Amino acid sequence: MPKSNANLALKGLDEMFSTEESRQEQQRERVQQIPIGELFPFKNHPFKVLDDESMQRTVESVEQYGVLSPLIARPRPEGGYEIISGHRRQYAAKLAGLDTLPVIVRQMSDDAAVILMVDSNLQREHILPSERALAYKMKLEAIKNQGARSDLTSAQVGRKLEAADIVGQEAGDSRNQVRRFIRLTHLIPEFLEKMDKGEIALSVGVELSFLDEQNQRAVLEQCAINDCTPSYSQAWRMHKADREGTLTTAVIQTIMSEEKANQRETVKAPISRLREVLPQGLDAKKTEDFIIKACDYYRKYLVRQRNRDER
Repeated sequence: MPKSNANLALKGLDEMFSTEESRQEQQRERVQQIPIGELFPFKNHPFKVLDDESMQRTVESVEQYGVLSPLIARPRPEGGYEIISGHRRQYAAKLAGLDTLPVIVRQMSDDAAVILMVDSNLQREHILPSERALAYKMKLEAIKNQGARSDLTSAQVGRKLEAADIVGQEAGDSRNQVRRFIRLTHLIPEFLEKMDKGEIALSVGVELSFLDEQNQRAVLEQCAINDCTPSYSQAWRMHKADREGTLTTAVIQTIMSEEKANQRETVKAPISRLREVLPQGLDAKKTEDFIIKACDYYRKYLVRQRNRDER
């Protein structure tokens, strides 16, 4: 082979390998320092970033040690980067006055980004019901979009795996629990807020989620009027009436106006004071009767006293 041809061949090989090497280098993940202003929250991010006591502790840690764990983000078509993991760290860094953050930039599809975003946040200790509901829904849709197989068999239980099974695996929830949480996404914001505050149980929220917005708002209005929240029995009956086509505003009013045992007014007194005036040896029923009769006697005494004073 002529010397010139050999040089050309070697040059071509060098270019080929150097191009492959540079390509691999571009694909290799590395931590970059990126200005905070170029980092944007994930679209429809379901997890709240609260300025609470936990956040204050995070801010103090960032001020002292910096951000030790890099964020994960992906490039945005319009410029900047979309945060996949690290929304709380970014917010804490802003409060701490940092200008840049360590970030792993990763090329990811929309569905892959959703799955990673949800999984990374489900590791948190405290997750609100509304957050879990929206996160499960987003991950379920992403898995279905990816065409995840639904014919896989779980060796532990010997049954077919569904997309809902895959969603629950990371968080330790069953497919039915995943579906219950996803049902909550049909609740109006006011009921979701009540769930987050612990005023409504998951089972109640699931039953209410089957009502349309108009009926949910009718229930919400009755909650305000009666200063109460629906019990599971009330929510279940309203759901049943809705399925049967008999649920009206009047029916909702009737069900919600029922007095529940845990909402009846009670009067409490220290047992030590009662023992000073109660006869010994009374059981609970006789004690209640004695107190009622004593109160009635005292009421009559006050009436007689008032009548004498008016003469």
